[in-house]
Amino acid sequence: MKKNFVTLAKTSLILVYLVIIAGGAVRMTGSGMGCPDWPKCFGYYIPPTDEKELLWEANHEFNKGQVIIKDKQLWVAKSTFTSTATYNPNNWELYTKHDYAVFNVFHTWTEYINRLFGALAGFACLAMAIASFSYWKEKKAVTLLSWLVVFSMGFQAWLGATVVYSVLNPLKITTHMVMALVIVAFILNLIKIAKTNKTETVVSTQVKTLLWVTLGLTLVQVIMGTQVRELVDHQVRDGVTNTAAWLANPNWQFYFHRTFSIVVVALNLWLFSINKKQKLGLTKISWVIALLVIEVLSGMAMYYLDFPFGMQTTHLVFASILFGVQYYLILETKNK
Repeated sequence: MKKNFVTLAKTSLILVYLVIIAGGAVRMTGSGMGCPDWPKCFGYYIPPTDEKELLWEANHEFNKGQVIIKDKQLWVAKSTFTSTATYNPNNWELYTKHDYAVFNVFHTWTEYINRLFGALAGFACLAMAIASFSYWKEKKAVTLLSWLVVFSMGFQAWLGATVVYSVLNPLKITTHMVMALVIVAFILNLIKIAKTNKTETVVSTQVKTLLWVTLGLTLVQVIMGTQVRELVDHQVRDGVTNTAAWLANPNWQFYFHRTFSIVVVALNLWLFSINKKQKLGLTKISWVIALLVIEVLSGMAMYYLDFPFGMQTTHLVFASILFGVQYYLILETKNK
């Protein structure tokens, strides 16, 4: 089991990133409420493909927990029964988590696929945690951290449920995103600890501090970016279909996010320069610069080219990859 642990950890990391990608697609397409309940979707383990499946029907068998849309509200079957010729309200109870009752097959399946990736990532993390018992005698930290990842995935699933129940509350969405990055950091720690041929570069306190500062700034940018995204979401929910108008009246978070990116780029370029002058051999700093270029270009494309398709997801996903690379850079260094 030990020889497969790092492979399982890397698989878990990839699947967590796939969840982040799927989550980005959910936000880009406005599919966050595609499944208005949790963990099922309209009361199904496999969601419907046609609205007819969510309407009341005479002489039809309904299963306990099945959801229908009636009078612009969600109703849940109290038990398994066969309907008669007329609707009987005693067979149904009102869904009270929220009052959102809209079916859009595209949004539903986009959100459902996101949940499937989440489930796959959860199973991969569980397999990793089981394999981690092979480290218990020599590296208890591997086992403990692996199970912390499992519990964190469970907490992340609960956060996903609260996002749905709150009808996409901005604070809950931001917390959900930050928690995903925390899980990425946990798994990267595991990969580093479990590696047998691990190497660490000795750096000055200044460089180590700068690495932590740039990581923190990336996290701030991710948080502010989710707030800017919320402004766009409001425009979409208000029926604004003209993408050029989404940032016509930006809030202060947008200006902070845009201006602060200059600081982020400048500090990382300084770090790149230090690495080159001192010949530290931190090759992943070049990755950081490349990812920052993608971040800046995708951000500019959204603002100046009116949100080209896929740019929002690109911006979010590469920001999360940037965070992971920066964090692993820190793990690869130690102070003099």
